[in-house]
Amino acid sequence: MSKTLQVRRGGYVDSVTLMQVSKTVSASPGVTAALVAMATELNLDLASSMGFDLPASTAPNEMLVAVEAADDDSLAQALDLVEATLREAASPAPTAFGAAPPPVTVGAAARGSGATVALVSTPGEYAFADAVDAVDAGLHTMVFSDNVPLAQEIALKRYAEDAGVLVMGPDCGTAVVAGVGLGFANVVRPGPVGVVAASGTGAQHLMTLLDHAGVGVSHCLGVGGRDLSADVGGVSTIRALDLLADDDATDLVVVVSKPPDAEVADRLERRAQELGKPVLFALLGPGRPDLTAVAERVVSSAGGTWQKPSSTRGSVEAGRPGGYLRGLFAGGTMCYEAMLLAAEQVGPIASNTPLAGGRSLDEQLRSDGHTMIDFGDDRLTRGRPHPMIDGSIRVDRLRAEVEDATTGVVLLDVVLGLGASLDPAGEIAPAISAATAAGLPVVAAVVGTKDDPQSLERQADVLRDAGAWVHGSNADATRTALSLLHDREDNA
Repeated sequence: MSKTLQVRRGGYVDSVTLMQVSKTVSASPGVTAALVAMATELNLDLASSMGFDLPASTAPNEMLVAVEAADDDSLAQALDLVEATLREAASPAPTAFGAAPPPVTVGAAARGSGATVALVSTPGEYAFADAVDAVDAGLHTMVFSDNVPLAQEIALKRYAEDAGVLVMGPDCGTAVVAGVGLGFANVVRPGPVGVVAASGTGAQHLMTLLDHAGVGVSHCLGVGGRDLSADVGGVSTIRALDLLADDDATDLVVVVSKPPDAEVADRLERRAQELGKPVLFALLGPGRPDLTAVAERVVSSAGGTWQKPSSTRGSVEAGRPGGYLRGLFAGGTMCYEAMLLAAEQVGPIASNTPLAGGRSLDEQLRSDGHTMIDFGDDRLTRGRPHPMIDGSIRVDRLRAEVEDATTGVVLLDVVLGLGASLDPAGEIAPAISAATAAGLPVVAAVVGTKDDPQSLERQADVLRDAGAWVHGSNADATRTALSLLHDREDNA
C-alpha cells in the first residue's frame, strides 16, 4: 500500500470543484482513498480519520491532496490525474497581450461584467465575506455554501434587505433565474410559475413534476432552509415574493418549505394576499398535501392538464417478514416528506433529522426500527461531497441494509440535474441488484426531466433493470414501500 499527503500553497479552488476532483481520483484504478480539499479544520479531521498523517501546520487557504493506492504506480497515476483535473477545472479563457489579470474578488468581477447574480460556494466559514462583497456590488446573491453560522445569515439578509437585493441561502442548493439553472438544478421548460423555495430537493421535485405535465417555470428563487424560522423571519422569502410580483413572466407563485414558524407563516400569508398574483403554498407538515398533490393543483391553476407521474414494478413484490422500512435519501425534503407519510401508518420514525416525536439516531446512524436517513444533512457533508455528487456513502449503507435481517423494504431517491453525478442510478444499481437478489425490495423515487444531462428515461431504465420499483413521485414511492412492507407483514 502506498500513500501520500501533500499541502499545496498559493491557489484557492472552490469546494464544489474539489468534491468533483476527489470523486474522479477516488475512481482511479488502484486508489483506495482520496481527498482533495482546502485545509480547513474539518477537512484536516477528515484526512486524519482516513489514516493520513497531518503536517505540523497548515492554513485554510492551502490545499490538501491525500491519496492512498494499492502500489506506487497506481499512486503516481492518481497524482497525475489530480494535476490534470485541477488544470482542467481552473483553465482560464485566453487573454490578449497586456490584458488585465482575472478578477480575484466578487466585486471586481461584477465591475467588469453585466452580471446581476453572484453564486458563492466557498466553505461556510468564509462565505459571509464573499456574499457581503457581492451585495455591495448590487448583485442578487446565491449562497450555495452550507455550514454558515446562523448569526451571519441573519446579518447578511438584513444587510441585503437594506441594499435592495435578494440573498438566496445560505445552503441554497437550487435556483433557476430566467431559465439558467444554478447549483443542483434540473433542466425545466420556461413557463408562468414562479417558485420561492426554502427547500432544495423539494423545489426540484415540484419543478420536475410540473415539467412532466407540460407546465414551465419562470424563476425558482431558493432562500435557504432556515429563512422561515423565527430567527431569520422570512426576510429572503418576502423579498423573493416582491421580485416575482414585479416579474412580467410570472403569473402564479408557489412557496415550498418544511413547516415555517407560525408567526412567519402568518406574515407570508398577509404578504401573499397583497401580492397581486395568486400564491399557492406547499408547506409540508402533518395533515398537509404532499408535493405531488401540490404539483397537481399548480398545474390546474396554470391551465394545464395533470399527467400522473410514471411508475414501474420491481422484481421483489413483498418485504422481508417482520422487517422495517429503511429510507436512504440524498435530498432532505424527500426524506422529510417520506417520514411524514410513513409516520401516519407505522408510527415514529428514527432519523438523523427526525420529525417531532421521532427518535434520533446515534452518532453511527445505526438503524433503529423504521429508519430514514438524510445523507445530505449539513452534519454529514462537512469535508465530504454531497451524496448527489458522490453516492458512495449510500451505496455502502444499502449493502449494509441488505445484510441486516431487520430490513424489510428500502426506499431511496435518485436526484438528477446540473451539478449532480452524471450517473447516479449507475452508481447505486449494483447494490440494488444485490438487494433484490437477496429478496429485499428496493423502491426508488427519481427526480428529473427528459432534458437533464443524465436523461430521466435512461436513469429509470437502469434502476428498473436492477430490480427496483421506480416512481416519478416521492409520495407514490413512499406509499409503494409501505404497501410492500404491509403485504409481507400481513402474510407473515
